[in-house]
Amino acid sequence: MLLLALDTSAAATVALLRDDDVVARFGSADTRSHAEVLAPAVHRILTDAGVAGPDLDAVVAGVGPGPFTGLRAGLVTARTLAFVWGVPLHGVMSLDALAFDATASGTLPPGSEFLVGTDARRGEVYWAAYRAPSSNGVQPGQDVHPELPKLLDGPHVGPAAGLPKGLPLVGRAAALYPDDVEGVGALADPDAASLGRVARLRLLAGTALPDTSPLYLRESDAQVPGPRKRATA
Repeated sequence: MLLLALDTSAAATVALLRDDDVVARFGSADTRSHAEVLAPAVHRILTDAGVAGPDLDAVVAGVGPGPFTGLRAGLVTARTLAFVWGVPLHGVMSLDALAFDATASGTLPPGSEFLVGTDARRGEVYWAAYRAPSSNGVQPGQDVHPELPKLLDGPHVGPAAGLPKGLPLVGRAAALYPDDVEGVGALADPDAASLGRVARLRLLAGTALPDTSPLYLRESDAQVPGPRKRATA
């Protein structure tokens, strides 16, 4: 299965996957240049790999939650590419990629509950609650795909102090509010490679993936101006 995955819920990240192997990837820490870097990154990755867009089995896009402008840039890019190439387009919640990384790496005990959180700015966190699989990984020689974390609650946006107590938090938000949460694992943002792996496992399991409707969770800061007030004498 050949997948191109994109996520701009935090940093801009792109990955080309053939089955479970990452063929090529791109990542930028700049959260203000998503629209400028995505298309060139996709072109370079596919060209270097000798892959044409129509050869892909699907395009996968992270649907957030994330800030309005950055998230929209990734989704518009993914929709345009899938349409032009004539390949299926799937959405995956961006927090699912972080949850997958945490459990696949063995950071969390099997069957434990945990939180995933990313920076929502304004002193807030995008978060969701998960339960780790009963077994983190597959034993050598087993022809079985790893189990994905189970979403228990969310996604939500709110202050770190309002997150459920007593549960460890995975993701970059843990470093921002150390007095309010118990951080574990790498302080990472959602990664396109993990997003693609989540999509692949769901497709192999016959699980329907959502469309690319964005999870903004907040209204855009940009507002349509109201009618001009009539001048008074």
